[in-house]
Amino acid sequence: MIRRFTLWSLLAALLLPALVFAQASAAALVPGVDYEEIADGRPFGPADGKVEVVEIFAYSCHHCATFQPILDTWKRKLPTDVRFTYVPAAFDLDDPFARAFYAAQDKGLLARTHEAMFKAVNSDITLPRNATPDEVAAFYARYGVSPAAFAAAMQAPAVEARVRQAREFAIASDLQGTPTLVVNGRYRVLGNSFDDMLRIADQLIAKERAARR
Repeated sequence: MIRRFTLWSLLAALLLPALVFAQASAAALVPGVDYEEIADGRPFGPADGKVEVVEIFAYSCHHCATFQPILDTWKRKLPTDVRFTYVPAAFDLDDPFARAFYAAQDKGLLARTHEAMFKAVNSDITLPRNATPDEVAAFYARYGVSPAAFAAAMQAPAVEARVRQAREFAIASDLQGTPTLVVNGRYRVLGNSFDDMLRIADQLIAKERAARR
């Protein structure tokens, strides 16, 4: 009995500091350091009972290109009640990359072209950062759509409306640069590295999930 109690005490002594550290880490988020709260922030899309995580990105952003495979691995592990949404940074309503993102989405090409576009602009350098609409349309022609049809899709009213929505969301989020993560339209994630951004996002997601229960 004495030996059993001694062993339990030893295990408790070893585990307690780790538990205290984990609890402290979970409560460590600091406004203004880890995230900015967005005044009157709203999710990009209807909540539908889910917590929303948005990445505001730009195909011409080499940081976004580096972040993409890391982010892709992370988002696959998100709980089923968390919705992940890509939103292009539409600094200009005529931005061909932002328009191409939504045109590709409409044509069912996005799963095959999202990372490929990052590579074309940032590593393969087969597309310039200031690509014209015709150059962008020619890129998507590799995926079975004619350049003319894709160029027309980029100018469709539905694409125009979503680019405008993306731009308004970025303005409302007080976008400072890309890539940026926004949780539930309420929190703009800061952080010192990609891993730090995801750590902060995880904790904000947990906070929003807890608030829904």
